[in-house]
Amino acid sequence: MDVRARMQQLMDEREWTIYRLAKEADIPWSTIRNMFKRGTEPSLATLESICRAFGVTLAQFFDAENEMGLSGEQRRLLRQWSRLQDRDRRTVQELMESLSEKNRK
Repeated sequence: MDVRARMQQLMDEREWTIYRLAKEADIPWSTIRNMFKRGTEPSLATLESICRAFGVTLAQFFDAENEMGLSGEQRRLLRQWSRLQDRDRRTVQELMESLSEKNRK
């Protein structure tokens, strides 16, 4: 898999620049720039930081085509989830837990 192409795909989906990815991943901008301009490969630690920033696991990062057997609706929700800020993710989780409890009754 072309790691840089996958990173670019995820950046495009979120309308992120290299600078934004560096900020979200908490890694130097020059590190990401070098990946794209010089073709350097990220270390595992760097790739894990990048995945965290995108809100995906390493498995999801490398399984772009199948996205681990998710349905279309699940893939759409996952893409939307990855665009949320931490505060908004907590709100969504609380809402889902509340709805889940309500449906169990």
